Amino acid sequence: MSRSTLRGGAITAEIRKAQAAAAAAPVDPKAAKKNAKDKAAAAAPKGAGEIRIIGGQWKRTRLPVAQRPGLRPTPDRVRETLFNWLGQDLSGWRCLDAFAGTGALGLEAASRGAASVQLVESDAALVAQLQVLQAKLQASAVRVQRGDGVAALKQAAPASVDLVLLDPPFDGDLFAPALQAAAKAVAAQGFIYLEAPRAWTDEELAGSGLAVYRHLKAGAVHAHLLRPVAATTE
Repeated sequence: MSRSTLRGGAITAEIRKAQAAAAAAPVDPKAAKKNAKDKAAAAAPKGAGEIRIIGGQWKRTRLPVAQRPGLRPTPDRVRETLFNWLGQDLSGWRCLDAFAGTGALGLEAASRGAASVQLVESDAALVAQLQVLQAKLQASAVRVQRGDGVAALKQAAPASVDLVLLDPPFDGDLFAPALQAAAKAVAAQGFIYLEAPRAWTDEELAGSGLAVYRHLKAGAVHAHLLRPVAATTE
């Protein structure tokens, strides 16, 4: 049995313990009044999938993924293409994954040597899972934060991030504010990854001072690698 398989099994066990503890916690009276649809979503089975880290020190490590409404782990093919665009060695990079979800994108960056990776996620259950993954992988460069992704970008110092990862909910209206905040946070020679249900054009991005550097369509996903306009003209 490979080391990656053993590590994945240990992580799965830890997450199941965390889920059991959460299930035993007292129920909020307000939560009990939710409609049947909400209850069904809350009762959905967890740990039903997994992601695979594509490259770096944790290459081929399989990590369990909680089943949550609207959660879309970035497909392996898309992540592989993204890091081919960026280069395989991210040593010294400062990264911010504003809508971390499973953590697939941020952990991929950390696996490739990023100096710091901030994983921001608003869902408490996903935050707990990310904390388990961070501990089990002994990912000292990774910091897990529960909070709002756009707010985290606004709080970042101007031009302080080499790679911003944006994969907001497809059915929300966070794309424009996230891009505006990311454009201020990203370094002059940095990159912004944007995952969206449609292609974004240079005309739409011009107001934020960004331009499309690379683009890929994979099924229903449009993957963009963006850069500050000044960086694309040098």
